[in-house]
Amino acid sequence: MRPVLVNASRFLVDNQYDDQLLEVIDLGHRSRTLHGQFGQTMTTTANCLLVVCVLLVSLLTPAPVFAASYDDAVQQFRNGQYDAAATTAASEVERGVWSERWPRLLIQCQLTQGDYADALQTYREALQRYPTSIALRYMGLDVLRFNGLHDEVGTAEADLFAQMQRAFAGYITRDNLIAAGRFLTGRGEDARKVLEMFYDRVRDRDPDYLDAYLATAELAIRKGDFQVAANTLQQALKLEEETPDLHHLLAKAMESSDGQAATEQIAIALRINPQHLPSLQWLAERAIDRERYDEAKDVANQMLQINPHEPSAWALMAVISHLRGEYDVEKLMRAAALSTWEQNPNVDHLIGRKLSEKYRFAEGAAYQNLALDADPLHLAASFQLAQDMLRLGEEEIGWEIAGEVAKSDPYNVVAYNLMTLRDRTAKFTVLKQDGIHVRMDATEAKLYGDAVMELLLDAKQVLCEKYDEMPDKPILVEIFPHQNDFAIRTFGLPGGAGYLGVCFGRVITANSPASQGERPSNWKSVLWHEFCHVVTLEKTNNRMPRWLSEGISVYEERQRNPSWGEKMSPQYRSMLLSDDLTPVSDLSAAFLSPPSAIALQFAYYESSLVIEFLIEQHGHAALLAVLDDLSAGIPINDALTRHTGSLRRLDTQFDAYAKKRANQFGALVDWSRDTLPESGDLATWKGWTRANPTNYWGLRELAKSAIEGEQWEQALIPLSRMQQLGVLTGERGGPLEWLARAHRELGQDRQEIRAIQDNLSQSSDALPALRRWINIGQSEEQWENVLDASQQALAIQPLLPEFHLASAVAAEKLDRHDLAVEALSALLALDPVDPAALHFRLANAYEEQNESFPAKHHALMALELAPRYRDAHRLLWKLHHAVSEENPAEAEQNDAENVPAVEEEEAL
Repeated sequence: MRPVLVNASRFLVDNQYDDQLLEVIDLGHRSRTLHGQFGQTMTTTANCLLVVCVLLVSLLTPAPVFAASYDDAVQQFRNGQYDAAATTAASEVERGVWSERWPRLLIQCQLTQGDYADALQTYREALQRYPTSIALRYMGLDVLRFNGLHDEVGTAEADLFAQMQRAFAGYITRDNLIAAGRFLTGRGEDARKVLEMFYDRVRDRDPDYLDAYLATAELAIRKGDFQVAANTLQQALKLEEETPDLHHLLAKAMESSDGQAATEQIAIALRINPQHLPSLQWLAERAIDRERYDEAKDVANQMLQINPHEPSAWALMAVISHLRGEYDVEKLMRAAALSTWEQNPNVDHLIGRKLSEKYRFAEGAAYQNLALDADPLHLAASFQLAQDMLRLGEEEIGWEIAGEVAKSDPYNVVAYNLMTLRDRTAKFTVLKQDGIHVRMDATEAKLYGDAVMELLLDAKQVLCEKYDEMPDKPILVEIFPHQNDFAIRTFGLPGGAGYLGVCFGRVITANSPASQGERPSNWKSVLWHEFCHVVTLEKTNNRMPRWLSEGISVYEERQRNPSWGEKMSPQYRSMLLSDDLTPVSDLSAAFLSPPSAIALQFAYYESSLVIEFLIEQHGHAALLAVLDDLSAGIPINDALTRHTGSLRRLDTQFDAYAKKRANQFGALVDWSRDTLPESGDLATWKGWTRANPTNYWGLRELAKSAIEGEQWEQALIPLSRMQQLGVLTGERGGPLEWLARAHRELGQDRQEIRAIQDNLSQSSDALPALRRWINIGQSEEQWENVLDASQQALAIQPLLPEFHLASAVAAEKLDRHDLAVEALSALLALDPVDPAALHFRLANAYEEQNESFPAKHHALMALELAPRYRDAHRLLWKLHHAVSEENPAEAEQNDAENVPAVEEEEAL
């Protein structure tokens, strides 16, 4: 017995794991006493495809109908009654019933329950009786693997392939065709041909054959085409067969687009079969995602009660141990996962994938390399490694591996999307400064690339100093003008609506304003938030829970600019005082599957409130100490306990803190909803608010009804009352926007300006308010206001000429020539109607800054576009003589370069 497994067994016994690992070790020891020899080398890919064509000429006749007892036994298996199904199958096998399905069912029961040695005996006896069965031989590959007979697997694959070549002369059942398709898929053969020539043909001949639908869905999921998988499984549902596999696959197909629906499908699968191992694994993985490690461990133990050798259960135990910093235990769990099949690449791939999902990309990549050591052709491990490398900022390696996967697996949707995106982003402009690399669309880079770099450099200085952390490698920031491109780079697939930016550590991906419609978010706020993630993830070696990471970033947004980040609102107040308030110990779960968009936004706000609470109660130094502990591998709950007291106490104290903050907001307001009218017109709400003059919801509905009816004077009454009560908020389409509009419609300019300013103090993306403030400032020649408002607007929408133009005019009026240069340069990149005029204005701005060379350049550009542009001629003459007086040598050189233009000016 290997020493590491002896230690593992002792650990599990001490920790109430019963005899599970002892059984694992015993089986592993016994299986290795059997040895086989490598068979002949597998034939080439061309021969594989020849087999595809050969099998197509075979009969697709459905298998004969067996006695009802077989259907009953299958249903027992599907319902998780594995012992009963195995007993029935064993009885029929022993009785000598001529049907290969009975031994296959028995083997399936034995593999599911971890009776690998018995499965091997059943397989070998069955193979003697049914040597032409492709389905049996395909199932036998796993039997051999889990018995540690790695040397025999090669021979068995060669025999299986040879049987497929001979099959055209014999009788081919549906089961054998589906098994052949699965075998060829596993070998990396053309997925489209497998689908069309095997699965589709079986379904066309027998539309009621469930396994053809399941095989099709498995193939689609494997290639990342979840929509095809979902559509196929929806058709399979019409067969009304009660099987957990269908619902489990449907959950996997829906998971990336509808997490709640996926959870419901898993619940159905487990209702059919409470012992369905793939569905239990799904539950365990989701519990890990939510950082509910004890719950995940319980589910994994439940899996081990069914199969004491289940590799995925031990692998997930290893993941939990790693995330808890129990690295010695992690090694034991991995050893247990590999005890029956030492070269099982799926174990390390699963461990690595889950670690990467926790942003442990370096550790995840190490596990993918282990998986590839076991199986160099494991495409899922290769592609996960490519993504890990890209998220670590190791782009050269990442793209190279991704390209190899795309070439080897041309129907892998995620790989195809990623490589297509690479071709598009190759045309992006790259800006570099002080360890920050910004990659963005070339036109957008001209418009606001310098402002992006300025903000990121500022964030690096402020946040790195505050958190005592300085990244030692370049930080990559990618800004995408198309939302689908952002989603593909970030998640691998189109979608991801609602995400503005994502940070992986040293890599940030973000949506540009171009991808966000008429009301984009403040890109400065987004990038500050994401750069804060860079700092805290670097400080903790990516070992921090989601709530802590998001909470610090939102908190730092508000510290930088009070209008940035999530803030208290009437809706958040209600949620803080309700069951929606999540305990600190469970906050990460609020981010994974929120029931609504507002619930997710509230999770961000609540997490930032936790950070405020921790700093107020324990100081910034305590927060830094928690981050240092996380970096050392100490679990979050232990780190919090070390520096803030017990977790239970923290939950209780924060609950009181949050409720106090909620009650302080609108302390004089009546927040009850009990007697609110279900609906009503303006008159109804006027009457109700007379009886309830401080009720927020009534005042809001009255104001809304008045605005909708364009009763501006009537709208001011409830809005003014809400303002006095301190509950006017700046959300989009909210009360402060209503107030500003009412004042505007009534011609009350000063009051409108105050409402606009109040709105801007609360909202980071109030573009309509900024547009209105610019218009007012221009009409009253209040150029400071125009410049301030236009600069704020450019932090939201830098792609519209109107804000650059407003900034340019105001800067010129105020002699802020540096800002005028920025704005005029941006306007030139926006395909202007009169570029000559812009070049002339740029020449003037540079001339005012005593920068003669760029001034002359733009004067010449203006003349090139408009040769008779008199003002440009005069400016060029002025610049020429100014240079002549200051530097005759430079003037002589310029004369040589610019003779035609000067001569034209002299001619005039």
